[in-house]
Amino acid sequence: MAVAWSCASRLLRGASRLLHLHPAPGCATLHTAEQRPGLLALVSAALPMRAEPKKKKKADPRREQLVKERLKKKLKRMEKVPAELIPVMDFVTPSKYLDETRRRENPSLSPEETERRTLLGKAWSRYKAAQHRAEMAQIARVRESQRRALLELQLESPRLYEAAVARDPALFPLHRDGPAYTPAIPGYMAPDGKYVDTTPRYVQM
Repeated sequence: MAVAWSCASRLLRGASRLLHLHPAPGCATLHTAEQRPGLLALVSAALPMRAEPKKKKKADPRREQLVKERLKKKLKRMEKVPAELIPVMDFVTPSKYLDETRRRENPSLSPEETERRTLLGKAWSRYKAAQHRAEMAQIARVRESQRRALLELQLESPRLYEAAVARDPALFPLHRDGPAYTPAIPGYMAPDGKYVDTTPRYVQM
């Protein structure tokens, strides 16, 4: 009985070896712990390729040189054109303020008020005209007195006359530190400034 069982076990082991070496189609193959593939071996690291990858074009040095020359020519043309100044909005008067059309209606005046304003304007004109004539007459009298005094001084002492008509640099307390405006720097290109984008952004909810 023991001999029969040993023979049967030998036959089964031989059959299992044959099945392991040459498995039948559709049958699962038995693997030992050492022969089982790991999980990393079952995962492909590369994506499946559905088409042949494009071939890399060889760089043409002549073509690159032509592109560089075109860019240089474009830069030269841009340098010839003067830089466009950005308008400063603080210095630009809105068009609505340039309209000189009177929008507020004039109040309706009575004939008495109109006559009073007319007479007041004429009286003011006469007053200013008389004031101007008085000032001009006073200036003329002062200049005539100065002319006669200088004439008498010239007859008395020519040296004092020359000193009297000489220019007095200390007559007015004038102090100057230099030019009022900075001279222009030759070849200086003013910066273009910066743009502030005020376009409203709308987000679709």
